[in-house]
Amino acid sequence: MRLGGEHVLTIEADLGPVVELGRVATGVRRVIPIVGGTVRGAADRALDGEVLPGGADWNLTRDDGSVELWARYEIRLAGGAVVSVLNTAVHATGAEPPLLTQPRFEVGEGGPDLLRTGAFVGLLEPPTTAPRVRIEVHRVLALP
Repeated sequence: MRLGGEHVLTIEADLGPVVELGRVATGVRRVIPIVGGTVRGAADRALDGEVLPGGADWNLTRDDGSVELWARYEIRLAGGAVVSVLNTAVHATGAEPPLLTQPRFEVGEGGPDLLRTGAFVGLLEPPTTAPRVRIEVHRVLALP
């Protein structure tokens, strides 16, 4: 067996002004608010939707120079289902985009079965000019 994947959806999350907490016990913490955005399904328009305001990335620059991403936010899909997203990663400072992330989805009743189980990988493009990140979410598949 080998691994393959399929593009499931793309999330474009709008970011608010960064809140600098400064030095904490494990490094330097900053909070990046998630204030909205869009979701586009790759093949299934039922996965189209919006990023809801109220989430954030609790970003930590560790003492060894690596950066820990821990983002939690919700998306509302076209059919009305709300899905909670937890997206994590650890990468070296100065890593070239896209950055690999590990998105996980919490899906309530009536939400898409596709996101309920499985392993996902995100390709995160950090902001360049606009305060917006783009995450292409791929489902990892076992191939014969």
